[in-house]
Amino acid sequence: MSDNAITFPPQIGFDQTERHVHLAFGMPFNALSCAVLNGGFQAVDHIVNLKVPKEACTDEKPAMTLNRYCLQQGWQGMAAGMMTAASMKSLRIRQRRIEGVDVMALVTTGLSNARRAGDPAEWRTLQPVCLDHDTINIILISTARFTPSAMVEAIMIATEAKAAALQNATIKSAVSRAIATGTGTDAIIMACPKEGKPRIEFCGKHVLMGEVIGQLVIEAVTDSIRWELTAT
Repeated sequence: MSDNAITFPPQIGFDQTERHVHLAFGMPFNALSCAVLNGGFQAVDHIVNLKVPKEACTDEKPAMTLNRYCLQQGWQGMAAGMMTAASMKSLRIRQRRIEGVDVMALVTTGLSNARRAGDPAEWRTLQPVCLDHDTINIILISTARFTPSAMVEAIMIATEAKAAALQNATIKSAVSRAIATGTGTDAIIMACPKEGKPRIEFCGKHVLMGEVIGQLVIEAVTDSIRWELTAT
């Protein structure tokens, strides 16, 4: 499904500007993520992907920057937030409906920070001083209720799918020159309703939900990479 054919479910609000991609939930949603603002397993009202300057080193912690931005926008409630130096124009959305369930993947892409898992890290300390924010950020949304373990599995499938898309595009690590598996600062959020049916317990490669998530992420990352390479 192309981006211009995307229809968000009625319980999910969406807006996109030059500064952000924002989702608002009209009902309680659970989110599992590595987001810098309210990461981990959280009940959320909003998800935001915020554009920031590349290598933006300030005294303000990223979570504080994101929280301040959410307050300025008037977004009430709990927000899970990610940052990226990538253009919001790189956003690509893919959607599938299965047995009345909507599944969506939203992706923004920056590639100057491409890395392969296991590459030597620049910061030889457990507390980095400053990070490049050119990222591949992924938001997974489903209107089905996932168990926590199925949410972990969905994130695993999406991460493998991202790596597959980078392999297909022959994107190379800026460090090792081997095929990249992501960037140095990628983030991912998976969100679904806290209540309701159907209840998804499994999301691996042998089940339909895992297949669909893998396909949607490969398609969205591939198209977002294509935009990024053309734009730069």
